[in-house]
Amino acid sequence: MYQLAPNIELLFTEAGDYHDRVRAAAAAGFTAVEMWGPTGVDAPAKPKDVPSLKAALVETGTQLTAQLAEPRTQFMIPPWDHSEFFRKLDEGVAIAHDLGCPRIVVGSGTGFGGWKRQVQLDKLIEIYQKAIAQIDGSEITLVLEPVNVRVDHPGSLLDRTSEAVYVARGVDSPFFGVLYDIYHSAVEGEDMAVELANAGNLVKYVQLADAPGRGEPGSGSLDWSGTLEILRTSGYDGPIGLEYYPTQESVASVALIRELAARA
Repeated sequence: MYQLAPNIELLFTEAGDYHDRVRAAAAAGFTAVEMWGPTGVDAPAKPKDVPSLKAALVETGTQLTAQLAEPRTQFMIPPWDHSEFFRKLDEGVAIAHDLGCPRIVVGSGTGFGGWKRQVQLDKLIEIYQKAIAQIDGSEITLVLEPVNVRVDHPGSLLDRTSEAVYVARGVDSPFFGVLYDIYHSAVEGEDMAVELANAGNLVKYVQLADAPGRGEPGSGSLDWSGTLEILRTSGYDGPIGLEYYPTQESVASVALIRELAARA
């Protein structure tokens, strides 16, 4: 059985503010949630009332499984000055500790068209080795997310799971890994079983949405029974973030994936 974590940017918005969404998710039977950036630096994330959010998590016994690093979408190679990323990383770690969140999601940014791809991937390794050294002892895991460039993130440097795995191997830390997003991988036409076999234990977090459309499981064409079977076969047994745009009311939208995850 997989622990599912609704993304409170997109789900249970009917309840109101973020802390109310946590309570609504808990009332619906979820023991975990995820979110985007806590301070709302990058659109479309919105600023969070962290004390109120913490109170709701504590009150309901809900685990916050992941939050985004800030800034994220403006992370580029070059410019070489990434001081704002490193400054905000410390702030993000402090918030993660306060909220009991074990993971921070990081990205590649846009890269730079004039540089060889291999050079840029190696630069990512250097950047994230520095980041891991900076937060050494925090027990917070950074998870690198490749995203699709065909639909949602045109211009992003990192769009292949195998390249995220390459970076993670280069960083070589138990506190750095890959976020495997089933939706992004499907949009890029990847073979899920092949990608997960190559990644091995470097996959430290998983998210999902159906494809096409990025709606709830059942709204697109993915075989969710088969998908969860592949995921289980790969050895991944951590939480799964529900990062989709619901086409119906939140509780109804989670019905299929909850049923399937309970048997996976």
